[in-house]
Amino acid sequence: MKVSGASGIGAATASRAPGRPAAGGFSVAGPGAAQEAAPAVRTAGPSGIGSIDALLALQEVGGPLERRRKAVRRAGAILDVLDDVKLSLLEGDVPPEALDRLLSAVRQERAGTDDPKLEEVLNEIETRAAVELAKLELARRAA
Repeated sequence: MKVSGASGIGAATASRAPGRPAAGGFSVAGPGAAQEAAPAVRTAGPSGIGSIDALLALQEVGGPLERRRKAVRRAGAILDVLDDVKLSLLEGDVPPEALDRLLSAVRQERAGTDDPKLEEVLNEIETRAAVELAKLELARRAA
């Protein structure tokens, strides 16, 4: 078999015994019957894993290190919002937007966790943020 570069597999060339014609495959012919050789068929080259779908699927599958990086990034975002809320509480004025950001960050993190201890902490944060939002709503109605 002859391989000719990246274009695929070329036609195979067989050595012929002197006095015998080349045959296209196995056949039994009677004496004196002339057979024509079948033309060589070019096969398609091997298909690679170059499809876009396969590459995208490989990118989405992250190893444990990539999952850890994403978890640390999400946790950092929650801690940043908690820090803003803490500073606002110390100043005496908590904007409802900060509490809404905190609730949405907690809900996003909850979707990607399987740890029961982390779930407890997220529940406590979510409950406290909901209480603070309720207090702000009561104060706004009273004013």
